[in-house]
Amino acid sequence: LVPVHSVRDLTESGPHVQRELALVKVAGKGENRIEAMRLADIYRARVVDATTDSFVFEITGAPEKIETFVGLMREVGLVEVGRTGVVAIGRGPDTA
Repeated sequence: LVPVHSVRDLTESGPHVQRELALVKVAGKGENRIEAMRLADIYRARVVDATTDSFVFEITGAPEKIETFVGLMREVGLVEVGRTGVVAIGRGPDTA
């Protein structure tokens, strides 16, 4: 575990950028495999591991985007999901 030194609610501090990362494992063959690749392309997910039976996709973006992607992958063979949680940073040169 990493010790937390401070926490600040950026939604109250002004403009910010937030992202989340997820690794999504999908298993399948034939049409399900093709559909998983098609959806990954649409959502700009990257293949980080592939076997003849499965893929591991890396996807980054807003939590809503990741939720939608995971929901679609459930229909084509979702096996496992690992998510980082949201990471954010204030916009502009003066935020710290």
